Amino acid sequence: MTLLEVRNLHVTYPGGVDAVRGVDLSLTAGQKVGVAGESGCGKSTLALALLRLLPPGTRVSGEILLNGEDVLTMRWGRVRAVRWAGASIVFQGAMHSLNPVHRIGDQIAEPVLLHQGATAAQARKRTGELLEQAGLPASRATAYPHELSGGQRQRVMIAMALACAPQLIIADEPTTALDVMIQAQILNLLEHLVTDQDLGLLMISHDLAVLADLCDRLVVMYAGRVIEEGPAREVYANALHPYAKALSASFPHIGDPTSRFAPRGLPGDPPDPTELPSGCAFHPRCAEALDACTTDDQLLREAGQGRRAACVHVRELTADVPERAVDTGSTP
Repeated sequence: MTLLEVRNLHVTYPGGVDAVRGVDLSLTAGQKVGVAGESGCGKSTLALALLRLLPPGTRVSGEILLNGEDVLTMRWGRVRAVRWAGASIVFQGAMHSLNPVHRIGDQIAEPVLLHQGATAAQARKRTGELLEQAGLPASRATAYPHELSGGQRQRVMIAMALACAPQLIIADEPTTALDVMIQAQILNLLEHLVTDQDLGLLMISHDLAVLADLCDRLVVMYAGRVIEEGPAREVYANALHPYAKALSASFPHIGDPTSRFAPRGLPGDPPDPTELPSGCAFHPRCAEALDACTTDDQLLREAGQGRRAACVHVRELTADVPERAVDTGSTP
């Protein structure tokens, strides 16, 4: 069953900043989909758009279907319900997402009280269950955010996201600023939750290696667009788009001793979204760019079983495969 389907999504911030341009993706129950890319590629904007959390004045078009219902056309009362019972989000930087003057138990109980009509006693019981589900003792409900470690605060955010039993969890860089051991614990927790409760997980990160290990499918974004997608481990190990290749090469690979000591960085910076280059947005940084890349925008094309990539070289490799063009034009 398709839980989330995004069709031709465009997001433009005030001032004409095209942050997301023609994104398509889908996710089924029990599936883990990763979204990767550098800072500024549109990952977090995509996450916020899915639950209509973008600031006023932002233009959004396309379709965001959650269980077949378009989030963009819902009434506000329905949106508020969907944000907790349909889908919930785990933000990066838990210390900035939790209220410092309220106990964590009260903050977890709030959506239970507001959206599930629970009594105070029922909400307290549910809060204890959620904390234990997230790997914390129920007794920590009386603690304030500053009394917890970074990993414990992130577990609190996950417990809060589960408060109304959503079908989809959107995790936006949930392991930022955590040490490696704590990161592994949080990722294992998310994986077990998806498996045990048949949830959908949309995991956003700049770390391609983490996503390849955790997720079933991987979506790579650049300058607001999807430039490659496919099975996570295949994309990580054998990327087709030059940007996805460079992103993968910037992380050490287990089994490749040379990558431990000399991960290759990508020269240059992502383009200014208000002044995108003509043609393929990546061509100014691409060592494989052809003349056509400077003038012709590349569409996502079939690139093997379950894989797509937006690159002229992929078009050459798959010349005998019928193209399935995806609308990735500028915002209407």
